[in-house]
Amino acid sequence: MTLLVALLSLTAACGGAEADMTATPADAEPAKPVALWGAEGGFVTATTNVLRPPRVVLYSDGLVIVDASRQLRLAEAETGETVASMETYLTGQPPTAEPKPGAPMVTDVPTTVLGVRGKDGKLLEVRAPALDQVAGFYPKGLSEARKLMDGLATRATAEGTDYVATRVRMVAEGAASAEDTPAPWPAGVPEPSGTVDPIWQKDIEGAAVSAITKAVPAGQGHGRPLFKTGSGALFVLSWRYLLPDE
Repeated sequence: MTLLVALLSLTAACGGAEADMTATPADAEPAKPVALWGAEGGFVTATTNVLRPPRVVLYSDGLVIVDASRQLRLAEAETGETVASMETYLTGQPPTAEPKPGAPMVTDVPTTVLGVRGKDGKLLEVRAPALDQVAGFYPKGLSEARKLMDGLATRATAEGTDYVATRVRMVAEGAASAEDTPAPWPAGVPEPSGTVDPIWQKDIEGAAVSAITKAVPAGQGHGRPLFKTGSGALFVLSWRYLLPDE
């Protein structure tokens, strides 16, 4: 009888373990962006254009990522409220909004991009050139959507934590001459190959991520870390963490 009870207990334990394994997070659908605020274009360098992440991305699981550098987690209710508000603000807007007649001409500034995932599962994006400069000439909903996303950015900066990822987008920008003494190319980081015009980019993971983040620490501001490849070519190295959906 004792042996029978032990066998039954073991069988139940194994069955329970199997049930838990079938419900692992790996089986869950990956979180998707459900609201965003970003920018594109403007008078920026090629490196900035390639590395510029959305200013704010809100994912379906409540994760908020700001500038690919800070993160914050919203409760399910607040996530739903934010998406609902963004949908109200953006529904009915054209893909590219235009300011009302009389708006001053503004050039060389980024175009604001606002987005929300609708109930149909599709991501609705609205582009508003020079929204920050001529907000009064646009529908109020666009400014309200930007304000809502800006609030999340402020909270993530003050209350959030650093965002890190296992994948990185790196950019090597050719340098014609060395103003400072270049460092040797970081071991473990891929060297540019092919044509560099004017930049070379590559998404990396694994040991290469540790190598580049160590060689070019985050938060260097406007510093331009200069490196020399094995062939003697000079490059400025830059990088950022990739977002979950990139």
